[in-house]
Parts: sequence; structure tokens; C-alpha cells
Amino acid sequence: MAFELFVNGTLMRGLKLNPNMKDSKLLGEFRTAPYYRVHTINDVHPGMYRLNDGEEGGASIWGELYLVEDSVWQAIEDGEPPNLYRGMIELEDSRQVYGILYPRELAEGHYPEITEFGGWRAYWASKG
Repeated sequence: MAFELFVNGTLMRGLKLNPNMKDSKLLGEFRTAPYYRVHTINDVHPGMYRLNDGEEGGASIWGELYLVEDSVWQAIEDGEPPNLYRGMIELEDSRQVYGILYPRELAEGHYPEITEFGGWRAYWASKG
């Protein structure tokens, strides 16, 4: 059985962990609904989490949506850095899909917020 997975960090095309996606089918580039914040976790990977309902300061975050077979998920999960997990996210078009998330309590106040860049690629492009 396959499921849709939104990735917004090193699992994206051309980045370090993309080989873990194996033969997952790229469905395209998408953005989340505007309820998310992202932090850089030691400049190794992003950590994204959803804000609480009614809370301000979120943004739509760019990423890639893949169709992932259950048999591939274990390799993806095994290769993820610590504390990242699969959870439900909302895309800009209101669809609910799986995404890679990071615990807010581990990110906020501990790592620099990069939400203003709108995504991991734009953050890295800003670093020159």
C-alpha cells in the first residue's frame, strides 16, 4: 500500500537523504497551509511543526510530495535524524497528507527559526 508523504528537507531531490526515497514517485512541489514554522537543526536538517489553532506567525512551507510504498517507509524512517517523525500535515489546497515533523518543544528556543525563508532550499540559497 502506498501513501503520500510531504518532505521539506534533506529527503528532497538532489539532497543528502533523497536516495532513501528509493523509487518513490515524485508528485510535484507543494506548499503547506500557512500554519507551520521551521527551524534549522544545527544546519543539518529542518525541523517543522504546526502551530496551534488561532496562533499567529506561521507560513506556507515549500516541499515535495511523493507517493511512497509502505515497504520503502522503513528505510526512510531508519535514515532520518533523531526526533523527526511522520505525522499528518495540511497542504495549501487543504489536503491532509503525511509529512516529516519535528517536536516543537525541541525546536522553539533551542534552534534558529528559518520560517521567513519559506523552506529549506531558500534558507540554504540565502547562505550563499
